[in-house]
Amino acid sequence: MSLYEYKESQQIAAQDFGFYALIMAAARKADTGNFAALEYAFPSTIAELKLRYNAPDGRIGTEMETNP
Repeated sequence: MSLYEYKESQQIAAQDFGFYALIMAAARKADTGNFAALEYAFPSTIAELKLRYNAPDGRIGTEMETNP
């Protein structure tokens, strides 16, 4: 990690994204080793990301988009 990446993390955190949204975003950007580490640490989150990845508009079944 670098100072630049630390500063980027501050900007991302200031936007108040949800925790699992950040995990899924990190997985999207991860190389093979880091993806495996995220999958090991957050198996259900990565399983859902994989399921939604190929689903139309990321929707599973008939779900509607909600913002908690």
